[in-house]
Amino acid sequence: MLSLQACSTGQYYWQAVRGHVDLMSKRRPIAAVVADPATPAKLRETLQLVERMRRFAVSDLGLPDNGSYHSYAALGRPYVIWNVFSAPPLSVTPQEWCFPIAGCVAYRGYFARADADALAAQLRSEGQDVYVGGVPAYSTLGWLNDPVLSTFIHWPEVELARLLFHELAHQEAYAAGDTAFNEAFASAVEEVGVQRWIDHEQRPALREAWDSAQRHRRGFQTLVMGARADLASIYASAGSDSDKLRAKAVRLAQLQQDYAGLKREWGGFNGFDAWFAAGVNNAQLASFAVYTAEVPAFLALLQQEHGDLPQFYGRVRSLIARDPDERSRILARARGQQAQP
Repeated sequence: MLSLQACSTGQYYWQAVRGHVDLMSKRRPIAAVVADPATPAKLRETLQLVERMRRFAVSDLGLPDNGSYHSYAALGRPYVIWNVFSAPPLSVTPQEWCFPIAGCVAYRGYFARADADALAAQLRSEGQDVYVGGVPAYSTLGWLNDPVLSTFIHWPEVELARLLFHELAHQEAYAAGDTAFNEAFASAVEEVGVQRWIDHEQRPALREAWDSAQRHRRGFQTLVMGARADLASIYASAGSDSDKLRAKAVRLAQLQQDYAGLKREWGGFNGFDAWFAAGVNNAQLASFAVYTAEVPAFLALLQQEHGDLPQFYGRVRSLIARDPDERSRILARARGQQAQP
């Protein structure tokens, strides 16, 4: 391993191994944290809620019954890793990096913000659009027992459930080298999972919180995906690069204005301000699309399975066994069928 540090790839793997080992060393069984008199009451209560969500994920959502999310780790930082996304100045398609097991992914993750910023600076010097986003959790795909983390434990209940079900979905099905497929599948599972959790809990306040969060999320998604589609058209047009860059600047400025208008409609809700704070670019739009673009297709596939999640998981695993191009065609057909009245 020390010899690998002579090259940047080796250094990247080394920081990943070191960061994950450090994270795992901080784990404590949730039962022990709950029983500890020094544990703050709010943390104890939330960890007990997580235990109930974890049981629900197995019994009602058919998600893996393993050692993940039965322990807790306090990290002392706002995010567990920082992902670096990159895209050319005239493209909304993200750059990919390839790794063993995970295959090719549309980002590069670092346990230290300074390391992420260093790569971002290098990519910007090469003329790329770059976005560095903090990540509250990641999945080891069932290879190791992932812990609950301090980076998300104090989130509102619906967001906590959303994240937990999302990460467990990655352990259920994963297509190496297809980030958009994996993230959209997990996002579809999280959405359905939270809805079923709310139905199970039968608490009106929880339903109200979910409906409000979904209204904000969908309004934001419509704005961002609309801008991404417009920019893709601009970049594919026959104009000169300088004309395209000017049109890009105009459209991104319009996106900022549209968001300000949306906030007024929401009565001042500012939950997405941080996303817009540094100015939006191609890499940021690409990072958002990775998680959302194919969600309607997966929801359509679930509908075809009459809402039976285990059957849906089997269907998804059968898609993973197919050629990636064929997989994309099947998802496109499903998305088109759902769009029909």
